Amino acid sequence: MTSMQDLLGISLPIIQAPMAGVQGSALAIAVSNAGGLGSLPCAMLGADAMRQEIAAIRAQTDRPFNVNFFCHAQPDFSAQRDAAWRDGLAPYFRELGLDPDAVPGGAPRRPFDAEAADILAQFRPPVVSFHFGLPSSALLDRVRGWGARILSSATTVDEARWLEAHGVDAVIAQGLEAGGHRGMFLGTDLNGQMGTLALVRQVVRAIKVPVIAAGGIADAEGVAAAMALGAAGVQVGTAYLLCPEANTSALHRQALKSEAARVTAVTNVFTGRPARGIVNRIIRELGAISEAAPPFPLAATRMSVLRAKAESQGSSDFSPLWSGQNASGCKELPAAVLTHELASV
Repeated sequence: MTSMQDLLGISLPIIQAPMAGVQGSALAIAVSNAGGLGSLPCAMLGADAMRQEIAAIRAQTDRPFNVNFFCHAQPDFSAQRDAAWRDGLAPYFRELGLDPDAVPGGAPRRPFDAEAADILAQFRPPVVSFHFGLPSSALLDRVRGWGARILSSATTVDEARWLEAHGVDAVIAQGLEAGGHRGMFLGTDLNGQMGTLALVRQVVRAIKVPVIAAGGIADAEGVAAAMALGAAGVQVGTAYLLCPEANTSALHRQALKSEAARVTAVTNVFTGRPARGIVNRIIRELGAISEAAPPFPLAATRMSVLRAKAESQGSSDFSPLWSGQNASGCKELPAAVLTHELASV
């Protein structure tokens, strides 16, 4: 079996999960310099910010690093669907003294496109990963053209087989325990989602490329368990959220350190797509999965306005407090120290 270290040119079998909205280049640099694979989430970065962040990584490490993109199809804006969502959120807008009609339309998260590929071609990052499937074959060929290793997330065995058939170098098996957005792309039925250990074992048996375990792995023992089942390495996200190099907000950090972190849910109310986070007021009151939520990423436009106002008042009632089911590994340690701890067994 090809080791993750050999495949990616790293010394530790640890990938820091790309976490859009709560990190930038600083976390990726720290993990890469420690011997793992640091990751930069690019789905919420504009062109200039993307250039600046990748340039910062290039300037501060000579080790491999990963840049990550979403591959969703941009939905058409539906005025009718948006109006229904606005009406459902109206009580919260009134409570916070906000005008729901003043919210602009548009999607704050964009999929990988030709412009992003042009930027990457300037830097030739050694690893490029994708969430929600893969981009078009033409775009993928451009990434392959400079020799980048290509990774993508699978949440089912069928998705893993599909990714292998489309030429990825390794599959990230994302178990249901994982925080943040589910990488689902061949279906929408949450009943088909599996826990990490069950998924990893089945994916390892189903495909020939290396498998990277993700979801609920928060310590060295979890890393060892995943690798005992055949994983070539692991991807860890939640455990890094309290590191000083992360941009995790004070409210989010507070939630991760509290008893609230023990109760998470897969919800679509923040962005329109299933993602796991700590249960807070809006999840409890709207329900974890709302039929009214517009498709990803359109639901986030109105929700982000509520979030900004509430957070300015010290409340996380409307904040996506992304977290996996196992926040026990969250430590206020430098990312390099945490990376070595994870790889210590």
